[in-house]
Amino acid sequence: MNKNPDHTSEVLQLLETAYEQRGVNMHYSIQLAQSALEKSRALNNASLIGKSLSRLALFHMISAENQIAIEMSEEAIEHFRKDNDELGIANAKYNIAGVYYKTNNYHLGMFHLIDCLTIFRKHNDKHNESRTQKTLGTIYEVLGDQLNAIKAYESAIQCAIDVKDRNLESNVYNPLSGIFLKQGKIKKALDIIELSVAIKKETGDRRGYAFAIYGRGKVYTQLEKYEEARSDFNEALEIHEDVGDLFAIAMCHNKMAKLFIKTGEREMAKKCLSAAIDISTANNLSIMKYKCYYFMYSIYKEEGESVIALQYLEDYLKEKDAALNSQTLKVIENYERISKIQSKENEVKLKRQKAEIIAKQERAEQEASMKQNFLSAMSHEIRTPLNAVTSIISLLEDRSDESEKKLLTSLRFSSKNLLRIINDILDFSKLESNKMILEKHPVKFKEILQNIKQTYIGLADEKGIVLNLSIGTTVADSYNIDETKLFQILGNLVSNAIKFTEEGSVDIIIDLVTTHKEIDTISFNIKDTGIGIPLKERERLFESFYMPQAITTRNDGGTGLGLAIVKKLIELHGSSISIESEEGKGSVFNFELEFEKAEAPEKSNTDMFKILQNKTAILAEDNEINALVMRQLLNKWGISIKRVKNGKQAIVQAQEIKVDFILMDIHMPEMNGYDATRIIRTTKNKNQHTPIFALTADITSANNEEYIGLFNGFLWKPIEIKRLFNVLTEIYTEKDISISQKNRN
Repeated sequence: MNKNPDHTSEVLQLLETAYEQRGVNMHYSIQLAQSALEKSRALNNASLIGKSLSRLALFHMISAENQIAIEMSEEAIEHFRKDNDELGIANAKYNIAGVYYKTNNYHLGMFHLIDCLTIFRKHNDKHNESRTQKTLGTIYEVLGDQLNAIKAYESAIQCAIDVKDRNLESNVYNPLSGIFLKQGKIKKALDIIELSVAIKKETGDRRGYAFAIYGRGKVYTQLEKYEEARSDFNEALEIHEDVGDLFAIAMCHNKMAKLFIKTGEREMAKKCLSAAIDISTANNLSIMKYKCYYFMYSIYKEEGESVIALQYLEDYLKEKDAALNSQTLKVIENYERISKIQSKENEVKLKRQKAEIIAKQERAEQEASMKQNFLSAMSHEIRTPLNAVTSIISLLEDRSDESEKKLLTSLRFSSKNLLRIINDILDFSKLESNKMILEKHPVKFKEILQNIKQTYIGLADEKGIVLNLSIGTTVADSYNIDETKLFQILGNLVSNAIKFTEEGSVDIIIDLVTTHKEIDTISFNIKDTGIGIPLKERERLFESFYMPQAITTRNDGGTGLGLAIVKKLIELHGSSISIESEEGKGSVFNFELEFEKAEAPEKSNTDMFKILQNKTAILAEDNEINALVMRQLLNKWGISIKRVKNGKQAIVQAQEIKVDFILMDIHMPEMNGYDATRIIRTTKNKNQHTPIFALTADITSANNEEYIGLFNGFLWKPIEIKRLFNVLTEIYTEKDISISQKNRN
């Protein structure tokens, strides 16, 4: 390998100049980096080739040339691995994460970013840690988690200050200003964006200056300073066009369209949106295209142009359906619908609008059918990306340090909070139709109570209040319980108590009331020192969708279903709930449940792991992220898998190789999991009697009577890793016992 120091210095100087010029002239930066790459290849220097490819990938990513960026980053990683260059690998992965972020594949982006963060912290690379934290903050913001977005932005600012990089520091002020604007803190938003503009002028970062005045234009629009906003947007657009940042150009056109609507210049708004759509279509900028289609639909609908409005609505729906890999977009859409839900017809709102435009027909659809469609779609579309999030978190926890685990814990809590909202709506539907039953089994009661405390203690600590758990000494260790429903009852009550307590404490008090042979009556008291509930509000507190005035005027909302579900779940246990409350002093929720005493079985995980060693499986899963994390999880347990992407491929594999079990996704292209399983069960093949488990994000799937008996069980997404482990070990424990008995006979 040629390592002539003069030639090496020349390449490094080219790359440094290219990086410095990226905010002024992106085309020139690409030329310099390309020249550096050619010289590096001539030198046959793996380190320099990797650095040149990584820089070029960054510039192509900024220019929305996504495929080129990914290919160059992947090649760069190969060269960095040859040179054992961890920081180089992290920089290349950052470029890939940037592509995923811009094309809305947030979960894969986050997966790469957390890897980057680990390496940058290990090497105390504050510059790149700042960049990574800023991007993580942006993803949190898109996911609706403003609290963690702000924390990430603050970490990014501190890292930038530590390395005295004013440009990095000011880059973070732009999204932070946007959050303040959404929160209605307009003065704070203006002050911080003005600081960003001033820093960019001082440092001469032309591209960064364009982003800063773009952010200021948004604030001016909110302040109705339309001429100032127009001037900022025009100047930002001119710079981005000169630099060649296509994503930023599309953003400017979109925001200018909103400005033109406010000033009554509707034709100009349409022109801007058309330009943004053209750029987004050419460069696969899905989220921008998605927003612009809907914006166009709204404009033409207001103008009474039904035919054109319908076309844009169809484009909008088509784009949404086509973005199968844009999992986070689906989470955001559904999260917004759930948090604002007023009735179970919200899911079909857009389709109903389309029907009204065409002929205002089909308004008389039966409520039961609409409800079923809503529940099925919501369950599948939200649980699928949540499965990726929760599974990736579990895998990353094993290789994270303490500071990173805090980040993962926060992400896990946000995921669980979203899942809780989904489950509230699904369970409410089941309870309303009397289809829910208690599924009791022996469990460690006191362990469940400790788990509930641990789940919510972080939320309590964040608010500076104390969460106490008191268990009476005569309460047994184990009972026959439906632990999921008990967790849901107590989780709703405890989270509400913490939410509406600003100081003091929340107490979970568990005691034995009476005991009779094998049945214990247990009392539950959830006591807080919160705002209290007025008498007139208490009468309606357990009604569906009802939220007291004291709640609706706060930032802590919800679906209005939590307490209604609590009441119905307690009634399902044959009991009732009562409340005592005093305004300004707090509340106490009380109920009693009867439990049958039991002995919870003890399991040795070591022995269970041995059972799964060297097992084989077919995994039928069309979602790349879910397949990736499931493969890593099963491999960790010693299971080798053959992955297929649809039901037809699953049938072929079942005919060719004998496996120990099959994990079958339900919703797949070409052939769904139901039909594939039916064919495997009813035709002669090597796996006709192999255990098959349904993997599905559609919680209504198990109600399909046509397929009862096909599956050995249903595993709901997000997959609970402990549940999956138990299901697999239990079935193979039974198999081993059966074989052992046969051999003895």
